[in-house]
Amino acid sequence: MNLKKWTIAGAAVLVVAGVAPWGVGYLTEQHWQEATREVNSAQPFLRMQTDKYQRGLLGSEVSGTVTLLDPATGESNEFEFEVKVSHGVTGSYLDFRPTQGWQPDGAEWFPEADPKLTLETRVWGSATLELQAPVTQIDHPMSGGSFRSSGGLARLDIGSMGEKANMLMVWPAVVVVGPAMNVSIENIQLEQSLAWLSGDIWTGSGTMTVESVTLQGLQPEPLTLSGLSLTSHSEADRKGERLDSTMLLALDSVAFEDEAFGPHRMEVAVDGLDVASWNAFSAVMTEMQTMAQPPAGQSPQASFEQQMAMMQRFSDSVRGLAAAGFSAGIRELSLATPEGPVQGNLELSHPELSDSERANMLMVMQQLTGSLDFSMPLALAEDYPEVRMQVAPLIKQGLLVESGDQLVMAGRMENLVLDINGLEIPLPPLL
Repeated sequence: MNLKKWTIAGAAVLVVAGVAPWGVGYLTEQHWQEATREVNSAQPFLRMQTDKYQRGLLGSEVSGTVTLLDPATGESNEFEFEVKVSHGVTGSYLDFRPTQGWQPDGAEWFPEADPKLTLETRVWGSATLELQAPVTQIDHPMSGGSFRSSGGLARLDIGSMGEKANMLMVWPAVVVVGPAMNVSIENIQLEQSLAWLSGDIWTGSGTMTVESVTLQGLQPEPLTLSGLSLTSHSEADRKGERLDSTMLLALDSVAFEDEAFGPHRMEVAVDGLDVASWNAFSAVMTEMQTMAQPPAGQSPQASFEQQMAMMQRFSDSVRGLAAAGFSAGIRELSLATPEGPVQGNLELSHPELSDSERANMLMVMQQLTGSLDFSMPLALAEDYPEVRMQVAPLIKQGLLVESGDQLVMAGRMENLVLDINGLEIPLPPLL
Protein backbone atom coordinates (compact mmCIF):
# COMPACT_ATOMS: atom_id res chain seq x y z
CA MET A 1 0.00 0.00 0.00
CA ASN A 2 2.74 2.43 0.94
CA LEU A 3 4.63 1.58 -2.27
CA LYS A 4 1.53 2.37 -4.29
CA LYS A 5 1.11 5.76 -2.57
CA TRP A 6 4.72 6.66 -3.23
CA THR A 7 4.36 5.59 -6.86
CA ILE A 8 1.33 7.83 -7.30
CA ALA A 9 3.07 10.73 -5.55
CA GLY A 10 6.17 10.29 -7.69
CA ALA A 11 4.09 10.22 -10.86
CA ALA A 12 2.30 13.41 -9.78
CA VAL A 13 5.62 15.15 -9.18
CA LEU A 14 6.83 14.12 -12.64
CA VAL A 15 3.64 15.42 -14.23
CA VAL A 16 3.95 18.75 -12.43
CA ALA A 17 7.64 19.01 -13.32
CA GLY A 18 6.77 18.36 -16.96
CA VAL A 19 3.75 20.66 -17.19
CA ALA A 20 5.10 23.52 -15.01
CA PRO A 21 7.67 24.76 -17.59
CA TRP A 22 4.89 25.10 -20.17
CA GLY A 23 2.84 27.24 -17.76
CA VAL A 24 5.89 29.26 -16.80
CA GLY A 25 6.65 29.82 -20.49
CA TYR A 26 3.11 31.05 -21.09
CA LEU A 27 3.33 33.50 -18.15
CA THR A 28 6.77 34.69 -19.32
CA GLU A 29 5.38 35.54 -22.76
CA GLN A 30 2.48 37.45 -21.20
CA HIS A 31 4.83 39.37 -18.91
CA TRP A 32 7.11 40.15 -21.88
CA GLN A 33 4.24 41.65 -23.86
CA GLU A 34 3.03 43.65 -20.85
CA ALA A 35 6.53 44.96 -20.09
CA THR A 36 6.97 46.01 -23.73
CA ARG A 37 3.72 48.00 -23.64
CA GLU A 38 4.68 49.70 -20.36
CA VAL A 39 8.16 50.65 -21.59
CA ASN A 40 6.76 52.16 -24.80
CA SER A 41 4.03 54.13 -23.01
CA ALA A 42 6.13 55.37 -20.09
CA GLN A 43 8.52 57.60 -22.05
CA PRO A 44 9.15 58.91 -25.58
CA PHE A 45 12.84 58.09 -25.92
CA LEU A 46 12.92 54.31 -26.32
CA ARG A 47 10.72 51.92 -28.26
CA MET A 48 10.74 48.13 -28.09
CA GLN A 49 9.32 45.96 -30.85
CA THR A 50 9.05 42.18 -30.73
CA ASP A 51 9.55 40.70 -34.18
CA LYS A 52 9.30 37.05 -33.14
CA TYR A 53 8.30 35.15 -30.01
CA GLN A 54 8.50 31.40 -30.58
CA ARG A 55 7.50 29.58 -27.40
CA GLY A 56 8.27 25.94 -26.75
CA LEU A 57 7.88 23.61 -23.77
CA LEU A 58 11.28 24.10 -22.12
CA GLY A 59 12.35 27.29 -23.83
CA SER A 60 11.56 30.13 -26.22
CA GLU A 61 13.33 32.18 -28.84
CA VAL A 62 12.71 35.92 -29.07
CA SER A 63 13.97 38.56 -31.48
CA GLY A 64 13.18 42.23 -31.75
CA THR A 65 14.35 45.80 -32.16
CA VAL A 66 15.14 48.60 -29.72
CA THR A 67 14.83 52.09 -31.18
CA LEU A 68 16.37 55.11 -29.45
CA LEU A 69 14.55 58.33 -30.37
CA ASP A 70 15.52 61.99 -30.14
CA PRO A 71 12.17 63.84 -29.85
CA ALA A 72 13.83 67.20 -30.60
CA THR A 73 15.20 66.16 -34.00
CA GLY A 74 13.23 63.05 -34.87
CA GLU A 75 16.44 61.10 -35.41
CA SER A 76 16.56 57.47 -34.32
CA ASN A 77 18.99 54.55 -33.96
CA GLU A 78 17.93 50.93 -34.12
CA PHE A 79 19.50 47.88 -32.47
CA GLU A 80 18.37 44.34 -33.17
CA PHE A 81 18.50 41.81 -30.34
CA GLU A 82 17.93 38.12 -29.68
CA VAL A 83 16.88 36.38 -26.48
CA LYS A 84 17.21 32.72 -25.53
CA VAL A 85 14.65 31.81 -22.86
CA SER A 86 14.84 28.74 -20.61
CA HIS A 87 11.69 27.75 -18.70
CA GLY A 88 11.89 26.16 -15.26
CA VAL A 89 9.39 25.08 -12.64
CA THR A 90 9.14 28.48 -10.89
CA GLY A 91 10.56 30.94 -13.40
CA SER A 92 12.45 31.67 -16.59
CA TYR A 93 16.01 32.62 -17.47
CA LEU A 94 16.51 35.07 -20.37
CA ASP A 95 19.88 35.55 -22.06
CA PHE A 96 20.09 38.70 -24.22
CA ARG A 97 22.57 39.47 -27.00
CA PRO A 98 22.74 41.85 -29.99
CA THR A 99 21.83 40.12 -33.24
CA GLN A 100 25.08 41.31 -34.82
CA GLY A 101 27.13 40.37 -31.77
CA TRP A 102 28.66 42.46 -29.02
CA GLN A 103 31.43 43.83 -31.26
CA PRO A 104 32.08 44.36 -34.99
CA ASP A 105 33.74 41.61 -36.97
CA GLY A 106 37.49 41.61 -36.45
CA ALA A 107 37.34 43.87 -33.38
CA GLU A 108 38.87 42.84 -30.06
CA TRP A 109 36.93 45.01 -27.65
CA PHE A 110 36.53 42.17 -25.15
CA PRO A 111 39.77 40.16 -25.07
CA GLU A 112 38.73 37.82 -22.24
CA ALA A 113 34.98 37.22 -22.66
CA ASP A 114 31.81 38.76 -24.11
CA PRO A 115 29.42 40.80 -21.95
CA LYS A 116 26.53 38.86 -20.45
CA LEU A 117 23.08 40.40 -20.01
CA THR A 118 20.52 38.16 -18.31
CA LEU A 119 17.09 38.37 -16.73
CA GLU A 120 15.87 35.78 -14.22
CA THR A 121 12.14 35.88 -13.43
CA ARG A 122 9.88 34.17 -10.90
CA VAL A 123 6.15 33.49 -11.27
CA TRP A 124 5.38 35.31 -7.99
CA GLY A 125 6.48 38.64 -9.48
CA SER A 126 10.19 39.04 -8.76
CA ALA A 127 13.04 39.34 -11.24
CA THR A 128 16.79 39.98 -11.40
CA LEU A 129 18.37 41.83 -14.32
CA GLU A 130 22.16 41.49 -14.37
CA LEU A 131 24.95 42.78 -16.58
CA GLN A 132 28.39 41.21 -16.26
CA ALA A 133 30.83 43.41 -18.17
CA PRO A 134 34.25 41.94 -18.98
CA VAL A 135 37.57 43.73 -19.44
CA THR A 136 37.04 46.21 -22.29
CA GLN A 137 39.57 47.80 -24.66
CA ILE A 138 38.24 50.05 -27.43
CA ASP A 139 40.49 52.21 -29.64
CA HIS A 140 39.37 54.90 -32.09
CA PRO A 141 41.73 54.80 -35.07
CA MET A 142 40.78 58.24 -36.39
CA SER A 143 40.94 60.37 -33.24
CA GLY A 144 43.52 58.31 -31.38
CA GLY A 145 41.21 58.12 -28.38
CA SER A 146 40.57 54.99 -26.39
CA PHE A 147 38.30 53.49 -23.74
CA ARG A 148 39.53 51.04 -21.10
CA SER A 149 37.45 49.33 -18.44
CA SER A 150 38.29 46.77 -15.79
CA GLY A 151 34.84 45.28 -16.25
CA GLY A 152 32.14 45.39 -13.64
CA LEU A 153 28.78 44.24 -12.37
CA ALA A 154 25.39 45.93 -12.51
CA ARG A 155 22.31 44.27 -11.02
CA LEU A 156 18.67 45.23 -10.56
CA ASP A 157 16.50 43.13 -8.22
CA ILE A 158 12.77 43.69 -8.73
CA GLY A 159 10.09 42.55 -6.29
CA SER A 160 6.42 43.00 -5.36
CA MET A 161 5.28 42.79 -8.99
CA GLY A 162 7.55 45.65 -10.02
CA GLU A 163 6.73 48.00 -7.14
CA LYS A 164 10.05 47.55 -5.31
CA ALA A 165 13.61 47.45 -6.60
CA ASN A 166 17.20 47.33 -5.40
CA MET A 167 20.12 48.41 -7.58
CA LEU A 168 23.78 47.52 -7.24
CA MET A 169 26.76 48.50 -9.37
CA VAL A 170 30.45 47.81 -8.81
CA TRP A 171 33.00 49.05 -11.35
CA PRO A 172 36.67 49.07 -10.28
CA ALA A 173 38.19 51.27 -13.01
CA VAL A 174 37.42 53.21 -16.21
CA VAL A 175 39.90 55.19 -18.33
CA VAL A 176 38.90 57.44 -21.27
CA VAL A 177 41.64 58.96 -23.44
CA GLY A 178 40.73 61.82 -25.78
CA PRO A 179 42.48 64.46 -27.88
CA ALA A 180 42.05 67.20 -25.26
CA MET A 181 41.39 65.35 -22.01
CA ASN A 182 42.18 62.05 -20.31
CA VAL A 183 39.79 60.88 -17.60
CA SER A 184 40.51 58.12 -15.08
CA ILE A 185 37.82 56.92 -12.67
CA GLU A 186 38.50 54.45 -9.87
CA ASN A 187 36.21 52.29 -7.74
CA ILE A 188 32.61 53.22 -8.61
CA GLN A 189 29.97 51.75 -6.30
CA LEU A 190 26.22 52.29 -6.32
CA GLU A 191 23.49 50.99 -4.01
CA GLN A 192 19.87 52.14 -4.33
CA SER A 193 16.57 50.92 -2.87
CA LEU A 194 13.30 52.03 -4.45
CA ALA A 195 9.58 51.67 -3.73
CA TRP A 196 6.92 52.86 -6.15
CA LEU A 197 4.63 55.53 -4.71
CA SER A 198 2.44 56.87 -7.52
CA GLY A 199 2.74 57.76 -11.18
CA ASP A 200 6.40 58.48 -11.92
CA ILE A 201 7.38 58.92 -8.26
CA TRP A 202 9.53 56.45 -6.35
CA THR A 203 10.72 56.72 -2.76
CA GLY A 204 13.81 55.21 -1.17
CA SER A 205 17.45 55.91 -0.50
CA GLY A 206 20.74 55.34 -2.23
CA THR A 207 24.44 56.10 -2.26
CA MET A 208 26.98 56.32 -5.04
CA THR A 209 30.68 56.63 -4.22
CA VAL A 210 33.72 57.16 -6.43
CA GLU A 211 37.17 56.78 -4.93
CA SER A 212 38.84 59.20 -7.33
CA VAL A 213 38.44 61.02 -10.66
CA THR A 214 41.61 62.25 -12.36
CA LEU A 215 41.44 64.78 -15.20
CA GLN A 216 44.54 65.27 -17.30
CA GLY A 217 44.20 68.06 -19.86
CA LEU A 218 46.76 70.06 -21.78
CA GLN A 219 48.29 71.37 -18.55
CA PRO A 220 51.19 69.31 -17.15
CA GLU A 221 49.59 68.73 -13.74
CA PRO A 222 46.43 66.58 -13.37
CA LEU A 223 43.36 67.58 -11.40
CA THR A 224 42.23 64.88 -8.95
CA LEU A 225 38.87 64.66 -7.18
CA SER A 226 38.99 62.27 -4.23
CA GLY A 227 36.21 60.80 -2.12
CA LEU A 228 33.20 61.72 -4.26
CA SER A 229 29.81 60.63 -2.90
CA LEU A 230 26.18 61.26 -3.82
CA THR A 231 23.50 60.34 -1.26
CA SER A 232 19.76 60.63 -1.80
CA HIS A 233 16.67 59.96 0.30
CA SER A 234 12.97 60.38 -0.50
CA GLU A 235 9.99 59.56 1.68
CA ALA A 236 6.27 60.21 1.63
CA ASP A 237 3.89 61.02 4.46
CA ARG A 238 1.56 58.36 5.86
CA LYS A 239 -1.14 59.03 3.29
CA GLY A 240 1.31 59.08 0.39
CA GLU A 241 0.18 62.57 -0.61
CA ARG A 242 3.30 64.61 0.20
CA LEU A 243 6.94 63.94 -0.62
CA ASP A 244 10.18 65.08 1.03
CA SER A 245 13.44 64.52 -0.81
CA THR A 246 17.09 65.35 -0.14
CA MET A 247 20.30 64.90 -2.12
CA LEU A 248 23.80 65.43 -0.73
CA LEU A 249 26.84 65.78 -2.96
CA ALA A 250 30.14 65.58 -1.05
CA LEU A 251 33.78 65.64 -2.07
CA ASP A 252 36.67 64.99 0.29
CA SER A 253 39.29 66.96 -1.61
CA VAL A 254 40.38 68.53 -4.89
CA ALA A 255 44.11 68.24 -5.60
CA PHE A 256 46.07 70.28 -8.16
CA GLU A 257 49.76 71.21 -8.36
CA ASP A 258 50.70 69.54 -5.05
CA GLU A 259 47.88 71.28 -3.15
CA ALA A 260 44.63 69.73 -1.90
CA PHE A 261 41.52 71.54 -0.70
CA GLY A 262 38.42 70.13 0.97
CA PRO A 263 35.96 69.03 2.07
CA HIS A 264 33.17 70.33 -0.19
CA ARG A 265 29.42 69.82 0.27
CA MET A 266 26.15 70.73 -1.41
CA GLU A 267 22.77 69.60 -0.10
CA VAL A 268 19.58 70.08 -2.14
CA ALA A 269 16.13 69.48 -0.65
CA VAL A 270 12.45 69.53 -1.62
CA ASP A 271 9.84 69.47 1.18
CA GLY A 272 6.08 69.00 1.10
CA LEU A 273 5.78 68.32 -2.63
CA ASP A 274 2.24 67.36 -3.59
CA VAL A 275 2.42 63.94 -5.27
CA ALA A 276 -0.67 64.30 -7.49
CA SER A 277 0.35 67.77 -8.70
CA TRP A 278 3.87 66.61 -9.49
CA ASN A 279 2.57 63.65 -11.49
CA ALA A 280 0.34 65.99 -13.49
CA PHE A 281 3.27 68.30 -14.16
CA SER A 282 5.51 65.37 -15.12
CA ALA A 283 2.90 64.04 -17.58
CA VAL A 284 2.69 67.41 -19.32
CA MET A 285 6.49 67.64 -19.57
CA THR A 286 6.63 64.19 -21.16
CA GLU A 287 3.99 65.16 -23.72
CA MET A 288 5.86 68.39 -24.52
CA GLN A 289 9.01 66.40 -25.26
CA THR A 290 7.02 64.09 -27.53
CA MET A 291 5.54 67.08 -29.39
CA ALA A 292 8.93 68.67 -30.07
CA GLN A 293 8.86 66.94 -33.47
CA PRO A 294 5.40 67.46 -35.08
CA PRO A 295 3.84 64.49 -36.88
CA ALA A 296 4.53 64.29 -40.60
CA GLY A 297 1.86 65.98 -42.67
CA GLN A 298 0.45 68.10 -39.84
CA SER A 299 -0.51 71.61 -40.96
CA PRO A 300 1.23 74.65 -39.39
CA GLN A 301 -2.12 75.86 -38.03
CA ALA A 302 -2.81 72.52 -36.34
CA SER A 303 0.71 72.47 -34.88
CA PHE A 304 0.27 75.99 -33.53
CA GLU A 305 -3.08 75.19 -31.91
CA GLN A 306 -1.66 72.02 -30.39
CA GLN A 307 1.31 73.94 -28.97
CA MET A 308 -0.95 76.64 -27.50
CA ALA A 309 -3.13 74.00 -25.85
CA MET A 310 -0.05 72.29 -24.45
CA MET A 311 1.33 75.59 -23.09
CA GLN A 312 -2.01 76.18 -21.34
CA ARG A 313 -1.82 72.71 -19.79
CA PHE A 314 1.76 73.41 -18.75
CA SER A 315 0.74 76.69 -17.10
CA ASP A 316 -2.15 74.98 -15.30
CA SER A 317 0.11 72.19 -14.03
CA VAL A 318 2.68 74.69 -12.70
CA ARG A 319 -0.03 76.67 -10.91
CA GLY A 320 -1.46 73.47 -9.46
CA LEU A 321 1.96 72.40 -8.21
CA ALA A 322 2.61 75.76 -6.58
CA ALA A 323 -0.91 76.11 -5.13
CA ALA A 324 -0.47 72.80 -3.29
CA GLY A 325 2.48 74.37 -1.44
CA PHE A 326 6.15 73.39 -1.35
CA SER A 327 9.62 74.52 -0.40
CA ALA A 328 12.84 73.75 -2.25
CA GLY A 329 16.39 74.93 -2.38
CA ILE A 330 20.04 74.46 -1.56
CA ARG A 331 20.23 73.92 2.18
CA GLU A 332 24.00 74.03 2.29
CA LEU A 333 26.79 75.03 -0.05
CA SER A 334 30.30 74.77 1.35
CA LEU A 335 33.45 74.88 -0.78
CA ALA A 336 36.93 74.91 0.74
CA THR A 337 39.51 77.18 -0.94
CA PRO A 338 43.08 78.23 -0.02
CA GLU A 339 41.73 81.64 1.04
CA GLY A 340 38.82 80.30 3.09
CA PRO A 341 35.38 78.75 2.63
CA VAL A 342 32.75 79.71 0.06
CA GLN A 343 29.36 79.29 1.75
CA GLY A 344 25.75 79.81 0.87
CA ASN A 345 22.14 78.66 0.91
CA LEU A 346 19.05 79.25 -1.19
CA GLU A 347 15.35 78.61 -0.52
CA LEU A 348 12.17 79.09 -2.54
CA SER A 349 8.70 78.36 -1.17
CA HIS A 350 5.02 78.81 -1.97
CA PRO A 351 2.20 78.55 0.57
CA GLU A 352 -0.62 76.06 0.24
CA LEU A 353 -3.75 77.83 -1.01
CA SER A 354 -7.39 77.25 -0.15
CA ASP A 355 -9.86 76.29 -2.87
CA SER A 356 -11.07 79.88 -3.24
CA GLU A 357 -7.51 81.17 -3.39
CA ARG A 358 -6.67 78.62 -6.07
CA ALA A 359 -9.66 79.71 -8.15
CA ASN A 360 -8.44 83.33 -8.06
CA MET A 361 -4.77 82.47 -8.58
CA LEU A 362 -3.38 84.26 -11.63
CA MET A 363 0.38 83.85 -11.22
CA VAL A 364 2.76 81.55 -9.39
CA MET A 365 5.34 84.23 -8.69
CA GLN A 366 2.89 86.52 -6.90
CA GLN A 367 3.10 84.51 -3.66
CA LEU A 368 6.48 82.90 -4.25
CA THR A 369 8.98 83.81 -1.54
CA GLY A 370 12.67 83.11 -1.22
CA SER A 371 15.94 83.83 0.51
CA LEU A 372 19.58 83.76 -0.54
CA ASP A 373 22.76 84.06 1.51
CA PHE A 374 26.19 83.77 -0.04
CA SER A 375 29.72 84.65 1.04
CA MET A 376 33.20 84.18 -0.39
CA PRO A 377 36.67 85.36 0.61
CA LEU A 378 37.58 88.76 -0.85
CA ALA A 379 41.05 87.38 -1.52
CA LEU A 380 39.64 85.02 -4.18
CA ALA A 381 38.61 87.99 -6.29
CA GLU A 382 41.83 89.90 -5.59
CA ASP A 383 44.31 87.09 -6.21
CA TYR A 384 42.72 85.15 -9.09
CA PRO A 385 42.03 87.06 -12.35
CA GLU A 386 39.55 84.42 -13.59
CA VAL A 387 37.42 84.82 -10.45
CA ARG A 388 37.76 88.61 -10.56
CA MET A 389 36.37 88.71 -14.11
CA GLN A 390 33.29 86.77 -13.01
CA VAL A 391 32.47 88.74 -9.86
CA ALA A 392 33.45 92.25 -11.07
CA PRO A 393 30.05 92.95 -12.73
CA LEU A 394 28.24 91.77 -9.60
CA ILE A 395 30.36 94.04 -7.40
CA LYS A 396 29.78 96.98 -9.73
CA GLN A 397 26.01 96.49 -9.59
CA GLY A 398 25.99 96.12 -5.81
CA LEU A 399 24.96 92.47 -5.87
CA LEU A 400 28.18 91.53 -4.06
CA VAL A 401 29.41 93.86 -1.33
CA GLU A 402 32.45 93.83 0.92
CA SER A 403 31.99 92.89 4.55
CA GLY A 404 35.36 92.69 6.27
CA ASP A 405 37.43 90.12 4.38
CA GLN A 406 34.33 88.67 2.67
CA LEU A 407 32.19 89.38 -0.36
CA VAL A 408 28.58 88.78 0.62
CA MET A 409 25.18 88.59 -1.04
CA ALA A 410 21.99 88.66 1.03
CA GLY A 411 18.74 88.37 -0.88
CA ARG A 412 15.04 88.17 -0.12
CA MET A 413 12.14 87.74 -2.55
CA GLU A 414 8.53 88.67 -1.83
CA ASN A 415 5.61 90.25 -3.69
CA LEU A 416 7.43 90.13 -7.05
CA VAL A 417 10.36 92.11 -5.65
CA LEU A 418 13.89 90.76 -5.19
CA ASP A 419 15.90 92.61 -2.56
CA ILE A 420 19.66 91.97 -2.74
CA ASN A 421 21.82 93.89 -0.27
CA GLY A 422 19.13 96.57 -0.08
CA LEU A 423 18.88 96.91 -3.87
CA GLU A 424 15.26 96.26 -4.90
CA ILE A 425 14.72 94.62 -8.29
CA PRO A 426 11.14 94.26 -9.62
CA LEU A 427 10.55 90.81 -11.11
CA PRO A 428 8.58 90.26 -14.29
CA PRO A 429 5.50 88.03 -13.86
CA LEU A 430 6.87 85.16 -15.93
CA LEU A 431 4.73 82.41 -14.34
